[in-house]
Amino acid sequence: MSFFIKICGITTADDAAMVARAGADAIGVNLWPRSKRFVGDAAADVLAAIPAGVLKFGIFVNASATEVAERAALLGLDRVQLHGDERPEDFRSFPSAMVVRAIRVRDARSFLEADRWRADLFLYDAFVDGFGGAGVQAPWATVAAAASVGRPFLLAGGLDPGNVAQAIAATRPAGVDVASGVESAPGRKDPARVTAFVAAARAAAAGATPR
Repeated sequence: MSFFIKICGITTADDAAMVARAGADAIGVNLWPRSKRFVGDAAADVLAAIPAGVLKFGIFVNASATEVAERAALLGLDRVQLHGDERPEDFRSFPSAMVVRAIRVRDARSFLEADRWRADLFLYDAFVDGFGGAGVQAPWATVAAAASVGRPFLLAGGLDPGNVAQAIAATRPAGVDVASGVESAPGRKDPARVTAFVAAARAAAAGATPR
């Protein structure tokens, strides 16, 4: 897999189109009603603005496997990102290529959960109260130590145009995921910050071999 950039928390069709033009590989829409970036009924319009070749991620928190499957089919999602306390056995019928399991990293023991999941891609985020989106930096040293097992992962948590190069060098992920770090307000992406983030990530990835 080539280096992967995902911009998450998109809430408008205009932002979806802008982020795609900036060079993102994937766009995430938050389908958790308690999120500041929840899109609700606007999800279909937002996703319709994403051009072919850019993956569509749906972010879920503690939704049932049935609900996730139904929303994925209805919205044409390419990936389902599970960010809550879901049980892996409930999602074993899903293709592993479709599942992105988020791991909230507090210490080395946090990664034991990943061993239970059948997923081709993981997302390592900071451990915070709630379920992400707080702009808190993940513990890079802990992530780097865990990355030695060779499990493909996206790094998330407190990334922005100013620190993404350092984060990539420190952890050597398969890709990066950003939401608040490229915003002017929750759910509103800033074009200049998005462009700067993508450029910095691409340049850093060219000089770092992902684990």
